[in-house]
Amino acid sequence: MKPADMPDVTVLGAGIVGICTALSLAEKGLKTRLVDRDAPGQATSYGNAGIISPWSVVPQSMPGLWKKIPGWLLDPLGPVTVKPSHFLRMAPWGVRFLSAGRKGRINAVSDAMELLNRDCVSLFRQHLQGTDREDLIRDSIYVHAFRDGTAANVDSVDYAMRRDRGAPIERIGAADLHDLEPALSPDFRAAILIRDQARALNPGEIGTVLAEKFRRMGGEICRQTVSAIRPSDTGWTYQTEDGEQHSPKLVLSMGVWSARLLEPLGLSIPLEAEKGYHVSFREPGVILNHSVMDMDMKFVASSMADGLRVAGTAEFAGLDAPVNQKRLDGLIKLARNLLPGLSESGIETWSGQRPSLPDSLPCIGKVEGFPGLITAFGHSHYGLMMAPKTGCIVADLVTETAFNTDLSPYSTTRF
Repeated sequence: MKPADMPDVTVLGAGIVGICTALSLAEKGLKTRLVDRDAPGQATSYGNAGIISPWSVVPQSMPGLWKKIPGWLLDPLGPVTVKPSHFLRMAPWGVRFLSAGRKGRINAVSDAMELLNRDCVSLFRQHLQGTDREDLIRDSIYVHAFRDGTAANVDSVDYAMRRDRGAPIERIGAADLHDLEPALSPDFRAAILIRDQARALNPGEIGTVLAEKFRRMGGEICRQTVSAIRPSDTGWTYQTEDGEQHSPKLVLSMGVWSARLLEPLGLSIPLEAEKGYHVSFREPGVILNHSVMDMDMKFVASSMADGLRVAGTAEFAGLDAPVNQKRLDGLIKLARNLLPGLSESGIETWSGQRPSLPDSLPCIGKVEGFPGLITAFGHSHYGLMMAPKTGCIVADLVTETAFNTDLSPYSTTRF
């Protein structure tokens, strides 16, 4: 018999994916515990660019991408860097990443991304209902801005992918772009607009608000560091600094730390730590009306409740690598080039680890051979927008609710 103080299910990881999962489980009437070393939603979830888009259906690895990578790596302001000492270690991951971008594979990946992103705006608004903080999500256009107007091609493979899945897409010229976003540099000569999406005005606050809603629904939140998991007579045991804890079912949603917990079970997952950075300008002196991506340098800028944030640069240096100040300095320079009127007073910086799998898809589902263990990690750049649907899927799995969804694209054994 299950002890009275034991939850029905425990979610390890209180990032936005873990929080949305815990909420979905609580909505099904399950006694749910949420465990993380950090305050809910204040680690990797805190630092994203705030994009909430049903149309994030383009894999990170695409045909021909390999031609751009050397130039990116050589450019100190480029969107990606690899620490030399980490290069050989991540080489197998890199090979898988490029393989995932082959022409015959990308449409299947895109379909799997669409399943997780399709309802992200409405599901987030559903989660925020009753919190008095529905204002944290705002309708928005995603502005892809180009300095070279000829590069703004709505018929390219990536925009065709979005359009084929229902995205309303429009190309505009320089005059219309600067009417829409007056603060942008006049160097931008065209843009592609992706409509019918939203943006988060404060991603960290969304985590805090949803965690409080979870508490009000009877959920339990524990600040503990999980160091190991193993099957037991009661279902699952997880080790923390407070000793062994027990739960009939376990949802593993610890982001980049998830793979380490699975290794002792004989499961090898090619999960790479991708260090992300952002810079916030508390008193920017300029406003963006929508989220803007600089398509040349591949970073995003967005006005938020606490100022203007630029984010998107990535560094592959290993899970325990220190913060690279050059990446933060580079973001400041890129922001200055994007927004000539930007005031650089009140700068705050952030860095966190994104859990990246080679095919742009997370691991979601039951783990074969380990009853009661369910995965929900590896969402890379898409954790914020994929979180609500991931939570719905996991809640159905935990409660054995029948649903007509093929989860094989997210299986831990697909590698």
